[in-house]
Amino acid sequence: MTSNSAGQQQAILAGGCFWCTEAVLKDVRGVQKIESGYIGGHTPNPDYRSVCSGATGHAEAVRVTFDPAQVSYRDLLGLFFATHDPTSLNRQGADVGTQYRSAVFPLTPEQEAQTREVIADLTAQDVFGKPIVTTVEPASEFFVAEEYHQNYYENNPRQPYCMAVIAPKVAKMRQYYSDRLRA
Repeated sequence: MTSNSAGQQQAILAGGCFWCTEAVLKDVRGVQKIESGYIGGHTPNPDYRSVCSGATGHAEAVRVTFDPAQVSYRDLLGLFFATHDPTSLNRQGADVGTQYRSAVFPLTPEQEAQTREVIADLTAQDVFGKPIVTTVEPASEFFVAEEYHQNYYENNPRQPYCMAVIAPKVAKMRQYYSDRLRA
């Protein structure tokens, strides 16, 4: 489902650890809901342990339900690219493996076209100084992660990983993109 009667749309983004991507996009004006989960693999009904093994082919991702009247898909992509490293193949910081790949899973032909345009624009502008390795993959079934992964940063702000990795990303979002956050 990419839209509903209320005009909401969905986007599926994988920027390494789903805890990080969820935390940085959660308070964006127009974002209605974010679910952490798994997509892009070959094993039915994956769980965290199996995905972490790297054997399922899934990526940790978030499914974002948003109101396009308040935040566009293109704007979400801009925030996505600005808050993770799209130049590291199968890695975000210390998290290594295909499950931590940078990927976008477009849900419509329009989303795919916009994703490719944004990547081409960022590449032409040499924004990152290195090639973007983010993949554009066909959307497959999205499996919602276990409940304890939902709102992970909000529920565990003192956890060492949250303090060392997620908190700086959230701070960057608040500093540079405060005009896009809910009041």
